[in-house]
Amino acid sequence: MTATPGFTLVRDFDATPEEIWSAWTDPDEAAQWWHPRGVSTPRESVTIDARVGGRYAYTMVDDASGQSYPTGGVYLEVQPFERLSFTWGEPDADPAEAPVVTIALAPNGDRTRMTFRLDGVDGRPGDGFFYDGWDSALDVLVEHVPGRSSR
Repeated sequence: MTATPGFTLVRDFDATPEEIWSAWTDPDEAAQWWHPRGVSTPRESVTIDARVGGRYAYTMVDDASGQSYPTGGVYLEVQPFERLSFTWGEPDADPAEAPVVTIALAPNGDRTRMTFRLDGVDGRPGDGFFYDGWDSALDVLVEHVPGRSSR
């Protein structure tokens, strides 16, 4: 049996699960961080319907080249303040064939631990693509969420 390709990233936040949840599900907030460094997400490109079967979409724009990267998917699991799972990739891709992102939020003392899992693609530090892109985006999220956070 072959293991599904994927990777996990973890961040701890001095913030509530509700604050982190809002960063993932509020379009105004998502536009501020849902991209790696050197890339922007125009607010007008972000739509989020955070319910099972709902869709989301956003477009990342490379700050240097202006190249656009439309991204989107379908929500598979929505447990407010605890767990969010969605397909990730081309906005109109077949959800059955798309990679899946799962976000789990859990108390960690007086902090909140967010465990990010991407299944369906290989990723490792230094790949310059999946792993590095999400690692950078989550660093931007750490800067966005109130309080002091760490990797």
